[in-house]
Amino acid sequence: MQTFPLVFHASPDQTIAWRDGAPVSVREFLADVRTLAAALPEGGHVFNVCTDRYRFTVSLCATLVAGKTSLLPSTHTPDMVRALASFAPDAFCLHDHDDCAIDLPRFRYPERAPACADGETQVPHIDGARVVAYVFTSGSTGAPVPHRKTWGFLVKNVRAAAARLNLLGEAHATLIGTVPPQHMYGFESTVLLALLGGLAFSNRQPFYPVDIRAELDAVPEPRVLVSSPIHLRALFANDEALPRASLVLSATAPLSEKLALDAEARLQAPLMEIYGSTETGQIATRRTARTAAWELFPDIMLTPRADDSNEPTMWASGGHVEVPVPMGDALELIDGAHFLLHGRKADLINIAGKRTSLAYLNHQLNAVPGVVDGVFYMPDESPSDSEPVRRLLALVVAPELAAADLQRALRERIDAAFMPRPLLFVDSLPRNATGKLPREVLTKLIDTERNRRAALTFTVPPGHPALAGHFPGRPIVPGVVLLDHALDAIGVALGQRFDACRIESAKFLSPAKPGETLDIAYETAASGAIRFTIRAGERAVASGALATSSTTNVTDKHTS
Repeated sequence: MQTFPLVFHASPDQTIAWRDGAPVSVREFLADVRTLAAALPEGGHVFNVCTDRYRFTVSLCATLVAGKTSLLPSTHTPDMVRALASFAPDAFCLHDHDDCAIDLPRFRYPERAPACADGETQVPHIDGARVVAYVFTSGSTGAPVPHRKTWGFLVKNVRAAAARLNLLGEAHATLIGTVPPQHMYGFESTVLLALLGGLAFSNRQPFYPVDIRAELDAVPEPRVLVSSPIHLRALFANDEALPRASLVLSATAPLSEKLALDAEARLQAPLMEIYGSTETGQIATRRTARTAAWELFPDIMLTPRADDSNEPTMWASGGHVEVPVPMGDALELIDGAHFLLHGRKADLINIAGKRTSLAYLNHQLNAVPGVVDGVFYMPDESPSDSEPVRRLLALVVAPELAAADLQRALRERIDAAFMPRPLLFVDSLPRNATGKLPREVLTKLIDTERNRRAALTFTVPPGHPALAGHFPGRPIVPGVVLLDHALDAIGVALGQRFDACRIESAKFLSPAKPGETLDIAYETAASGAIRFTIRAGERAVASGALATSSTTNVTDKHTS
């Protein structure tokens, strides 16, 4: 039986954590682990939802020492909790908030007990074959799929990562994570990396830029910032000076070269991007500011062969990967140690015989100056679809950017076949704590936006009575009809009636044909004045401005 220590620190007096700015020694940490392990209730499976990283880590170790197994799902939704209860009927929820509403038997993390930390500290050794946790991912049917993680697998994986990042032996380095410890990346890189690499970690999870800056200031150098592209992008949104880091880690979503360069310049530290999967753990890294190629960990191999559906697939094996695992990404081998990542296989799309990936399109969208955040979306196929070709759409947060300007910028970056139709401007995207956009959440947002904007699209049928005489043999929609539709549609969108309003200006820029789909975009100023534009595709048909009889404090921007 091969065993591994619970912590790899050289001395019991070494700092293993910073708790609200105060150092915690290995000796104190292990005392807290022993105290909590003795207090845990019956039940062999523990759903650890502690938000404080120190409490989460103590709970993880106490669960292990007590002979129990942790459950680490990707979400905490009621459906997921029911799935956990079905998978492990003896599970209970270990939490650190009084308002926890998880529908399982609950046990609150106790207030810090007066644990005895005197004398020699015996570091527990854990059987490498012990199952530490089940990590859950969404299966193809939507049902969560458990992935077993043994202590030996985790030790070998995380020690290999620490060696690749030159963190082994960096006894004074402190990990600061903007990602939650329950997520696989946060679990590996903020919790296990500290325990198994002999490092320290901060208990806080800063989210907003001001909090990240404060936390970097709160712990001594050297500091390692463990983050994600969405958090880094927000952190660099202004030019305020940032405390120096010794290393920056990023994962959960593709990172652009520009953002990597910004991170290295602003934090005065190299940025390493981490690649892996729930099934394999971390298997490769790259310094994104310098190269597009990923470098595999020593002893890890990628081998091309067909999967169960006879599709060509890269399989990862060797090193800490206990059995060969098919990768869900499109990978291109450069040599035995390096590869290129072309995105998720499920993200690869083919429109009109042209191929690209959603990851590439998202990169191009977010690289447009003025875009704060954005994402492309490919609707699911439906047997009732009337269009023979599915159309991409995109949601974008760009408060200072006009739709026409963004479309022009995208045409310079992507093929016309992949231009989004429609392009929806939103106030924000519903990213989760790791910066990801779950498809089901994105789909709900798109449905909401489409329903809200439906009134802003209209068609004047060829049989409309106003077309008579405009003009025989080549009819066009009269300007008064365009204005009438604009007033009705904007009124519905704003929940107002425009029975009494003044059209301050109106310009008719190109003819609109009967049956042509027309879209209305509008802006509402604080004074109540409304500027609008009517378009047929990308062609401007009419524009104007309205002055309403009552003022409004709404400041909004919409486009279809």
